[in-house]
Amino acid sequence: MKVSINLTDLATQIGAKLEGASNGDEPILGITTLTLASKQEVSFFSNSLYREQLAKTSAAAVILASKNRHFCKVPKLVMDNPYLGYALTARLFNPPPRYLPGIHPTAWVSTDAIFDESTVSIGPQAVIEAGAILGCDVVIGPSCVIGQGVKIGNNSQLIANVTLCAGTQLGQRIIIHPGAVIGSDGFGNANDAGKWVKVPQLGGVIIHDAVEIGANTTIDKGALEDTVIGVGVKLDNQIQIGHNVQIGEHTAIAGCVGIAGSTCIGRYCMIGGGVGIAGHLELVDHVHVTGGSIVLQSIREPGVYSSGTPLELNQRWHRNYHRFKHLDEMARRLQTIEKKKD
Repeated sequence: MKVSINLTDLATQIGAKLEGASNGDEPILGITTLTLASKQEVSFFSNSLYREQLAKTSAAAVILASKNRHFCKVPKLVMDNPYLGYALTARLFNPPPRYLPGIHPTAWVSTDAIFDESTVSIGPQAVIEAGAILGCDVVIGPSCVIGQGVKIGNNSQLIANVTLCAGTQLGQRIIIHPGAVIGSDGFGNANDAGKWVKVPQLGGVIIHDAVEIGANTTIDKGALEDTVIGVGVKLDNQIQIGHNVQIGEHTAIAGCVGIAGSTCIGRYCMIGGGVGIAGHLELVDHVHVTGGSIVLQSIREPGVYSSGTPLELNQRWHRNYHRFKHLDEMARRLQTIEKKKD
């Protein structure tokens, strides 16, 4: 069902100030880009690279910051954080789908699982093992596997093909996207004269409220203690989180990040795509690691951190790489020269 809302009501619901509209009662049917927006759609502007598109847009109104209002010729929805306004507007026009409660005939559900069938939706080919506890309004999508004793809090949703292994506990309002595996064994092996002996992983995984986990992300159970994901954490696709990792509240981690075991990441951190973080480290609150960086030491001060070298022509990169290997030698020679000058 299509959602329709007028500009006046939209401004109220997203916390914006409507400016330049002769009639705030005109129906708005959606939100899209500056170039595609029609007279019945709104758009948003938060990146100066699109200023030319802002000047030419035919949108019914544009969500933007006060400092950019003079670049816009159509009505404006002015607010401090236009990207947040975009998110709130998109949610208004695209409410989440509603799922009917009940168990699909092809699902396998243990008689020892605990849930209220009148509020829970279990999809085709799903498996719910003994002792699992599902809260109210939980949605288990197609082909999900819920292991023994797993706990899932109210209003959580597993989209499809999600596996929750035994020892996993989810809080409320969790969203897990297809292919994610939570609570698989951590990578623990002891060396016995060149042969590897598997170390049993005895911990679990605890995921607190309002966490979102991207497709094909894996979170290992703890070796002895639990792996813990804090409230409001947002995890992108294809992230590997090792055993005993702790991630603080409201941290956001982009795709293809690898975090080795027993590392603690603080609250409100941002980890860019493709970052590798070694084990047994500590990152304090409010740390931002830029994409492609390798973290080999603990970070004990908030701030923005980077490593690696930017892309350049291969021939030049090789030349600089060979020079980099002589950096220590060159520094010592420079120190010697400076001492002689003194």
